Amino acid sequence: MTSLILIETTSLLIRPLALGVRLTANLTAGHLLIQLISTATVALFSTIPVVSLLTLLVLFLLTILEIAVAIIQAYVFVLLLSLYLQENI
Repeated sequence: MTSLILIETTSLLIRPLALGVRLTANLTAGHLLIQLISTATVALFSTIPVVSLLTLLVLFLLTILEIAVAIIQAYVFVLLLSLYLQENI
């Protein structure tokens, strides 16, 4: 009985922490991809301007996608956190 209480308490404490880690990893991955493509855009500008313009377009589209993902991630975070809190209160 005591071990069940300990396991359940640990589970309740770890769920929001795991949610935060998952959100951080998703947002960090998007930022790293934007950094990689922007570095490629700058590096290609002096050598191959046409390809640089294409990578600039991809960078712009990826930035729009990253903003949309951030909005969705914030919504999911608030929704799940409120559900976790409703379970525990």
